[in-house]
Amino acid sequence: APSALPPLTAATPADLDARYAARRADIRAAERMAAGHGDRQRAAALRDMAAPSRQFLSFDGRDGGRSVEVFGDLSRAARVAVLVPGSDTSLERYGRLRAGAVALKHQLGRQGAVVAWLGYETPGTVSPEVLTAGRADRAAPRLASFARELSTAAPRARISLLCHSYGSLVCARAASGLAVADIVLFGSPGAGADSVGQLHTRAAVWAGRGAHDWIADVPHVRIPLLVTTVGLGADPVSKGFGARSFDAGDGGHSDYLKPGSVSLRSLARIVGDGHA
Repeated sequence: APSALPPLTAATPADLDARYAARRADIRAAERMAAGHGDRQRAAALRDMAAPSRQFLSFDGRDGGRSVEVFGDLSRAARVAVLVPGSDTSLERYGRLRAGAVALKHQLGRQGAVVAWLGYETPGTVSPEVLTAGRADRAAPRLASFARELSTAAPRARISLLCHSYGSLVCARAASGLAVADIVLFGSPGAGADSVGQLHTRAAVWAGRGAHDWIADVPHVRIPLLVTTVGLGADPVSKGFGARSFDAGDGGHSDYLKPGSVSLRSLARIVGDGHA
């Protein structure tokens, strides 16, 4: 089990360094356990995560793994983007999320920080779970709790949630009452709502989709069955949903945070000043 730490109440350099060091020790312990069980892939991933330059606010290697990593100086950042990933993201498949966070941090410059929030067990892209809100419903309280903790620790920072694919449903479920400036849905299969109004948030809600994103072909329906509802609802980029639109370029489903892309520049502008 990870070491027990109190909530982060101040994003001072000393507080952050102490937390990063504690989580590094947790990751190294998990690496030793994975190596002892012969799980070379997990051990290699954890070895990379335990590098002295990495900055983890939280880590839990149990049940598939959870982590929250910071890119940049959270103690000085005036703008903070929280990346909420979608399906098929895990500790073993963390590279794409990390690469996107690095690219966004570079685009934001010195005044910005990025947080990669892998705080839930993501569904598989080809799985029954990706068609329902179950995983998102369980993840949303964790995301809401983290967002509140972050806004308390960094009260002067402008915080934006950047929510990719199934992660957009997680953000939508957590949206009500969050003290964030923006909720950005991109590559979204649906937010489990028919309109922005149903999210009950004062944040600016944005939506964008790349011209070659296969998610456009996903039916935007919700079908109630005996024990669950299948489908994730209205298309967030549709006019009727009511989100602010941004230029997501012509990329595919995994290209939104690609260095040099139109979508990356748009996302950075939203995080920077609330304009696309």
